[in-house]
Amino acid sequence: MVIRYLQTFMAAARASSFSAAGARLGLTQSAVSTQIKRLEEDLGCLLFERAGKSVRLSERGRQLLPEAEHIVQRYQAMRGASRQPAPVAITVGAISTAQTGLLPGALRRFRQSLPAVHVNVVPGMSSQLLAQVDEQELDLAVLIKPNLNLPRHLKWTALMRERYVGIAPRGTRGDWEAVAAALPFIRYNRKSHGGHLVDQFLRRLSTGVDELMELDEPAVILRMVREGLGCAVIPGTLVDAAADRQVRIVELPGPPFFREIGVVAHPREANEAVLASLVESMRKQAVELEARA
Repeated sequence: MVIRYLQTFMAAARASSFSAAGARLGLTQSAVSTQIKRLEEDLGCLLFERAGKSVRLSERGRQLLPEAEHIVQRYQAMRGASRQPAPVAITVGAISTAQTGLLPGALRRFRQSLPAVHVNVVPGMSSQLLAQVDEQELDLAVLIKPNLNLPRHLKWTALMRERYVGIAPRGTRGDWEAVAAALPFIRYNRKSHGGHLVDQFLRRLSTGVDELMELDEPAVILRMVREGLGCAVIPGTLVDAAADRQVRIVELPGPPFFREIGVVAHPREANEAVLASLVESMRKQAVELEARA
């Protein structure tokens, strides 16, 4: 990671522009600015003097530039000196429900064709994972489709539409209105995109709920309902809510609503075939999960 930041520093120094350096490196101006800021924090000095949209090397930046170039050259020489091809390794980000509900089956498929590839899985929320892909800290990430348009240099591949379901402890009776009136409500965090969809559903009903708690993870909400603490509305496919014998699926009134799960990636030549194979394995697993649901 430090080498990549040094390379970004060198590109920005040559171009005297973060946006021009980003265009050369395949990064957004924001990603370049973030990497330079982290490098400055790590070194404890300002590398650039900023004036509006223009930048120029600071005195300390001019002093450190030759050292950065030397370090990058030595690193590249070390890589070239290795006679043994490096093992292929990829880093994949995933939201929690994708880690437990999608990746195990997808990675089983993937390893049948590419057993030697090392896969490092990084957890996170959708917004965090998107930023990490943009900064090339992750090769790809499985997340909820962002509300806003993706940067043009990032590629989105849809995997599945996950339907929301009402859930209540086993043994409860009545339709959703009766269940929600009788039991406390366990809310999917309304600050998340997935929880915002639940909030919109409740507003459409124009009936209040007795909120007990608010949680980030659908799998944890499912466990709370299983323990008899209340009812909830969650995306039910990846947590396989229908298979839980301690929970009753309750039909929700009105039109069904969904969240879209997919893969965001930074197109690159390195490991392109490997990443394409993994995405295809995810797609096949998602089709199987949707058919089962």
